[in-house]
Amino acid sequence: MIHKKTYFSREIPYKDRSLLIEGPISGQKIHEYDFHEGLVAFRPPKEQKKALIGIADLPEGRINAAVDGDMIVGYVTFVYPDPLERWSEANLDNLLELGAIEIAPEYRGAKLGSNLLELSMLDDAMEDYIIITTEYYWHWDLKGSGLSIWDYRKVMEKMMNAGGLEWMATDDPEISSHPANCLMVRIGERVSHNNVFEFDAVRFTNRFMF
Repeated sequence: MIHKKTYFSREIPYKDRSLLIEGPISGQKIHEYDFHEGLVAFRPPKEQKKALIGIADLPEGRINAAVDGDMIVGYVTFVYPDPLERWSEANLDNLLELGAIEIAPEYRGAKLGSNLLELSMLDDAMEDYIIITTEYYWHWDLKGSGLSIWDYRKVMEKMMNAGGLEWMATDDPEISSHPANCLMVRIGERVSHNNVFEFDAVRFTNRFMF
């Protein structure tokens, strides 16, 4: 299930200027933008920019970005689940994973993450998808934020709620390995009951084991 990607944009105030929140954007547009040097959570900035270009050009890939002038300072990605993860075992072509959300350190506190997620859900096509994100505390910038695991979890959960994602239980071993880890899910209004049943079967693969 691949839908046409409908572009949206909005401006939000930031200090003495405005930042642009836009997407989904193409690989070419990402290529034309500069990429903030502070976006280092997953790999060096040049490599991450290249990775985002690749995601943007996938049929199902979506990149929404926060832009200051001509520079990407934050982004969120949506892709099919990794083939190595249990979520890919669901026989669904309408399951998308919020694969990454990153904001350059100096722009944190401007609610760019929440704004990016709100913008992401403006596209009516998202009502046909189950959208998941898997949150692991070892991926969180606890040192940079100065927050405890549980305070960071609250901030993260509130941000995800802005995009309509809500906590759901699962028996996935990695998520279950620490109580701060969690699965968050948004089920679109047009997702069928059969699709939800299929997703739940993957969410709890050990439901009938004793």
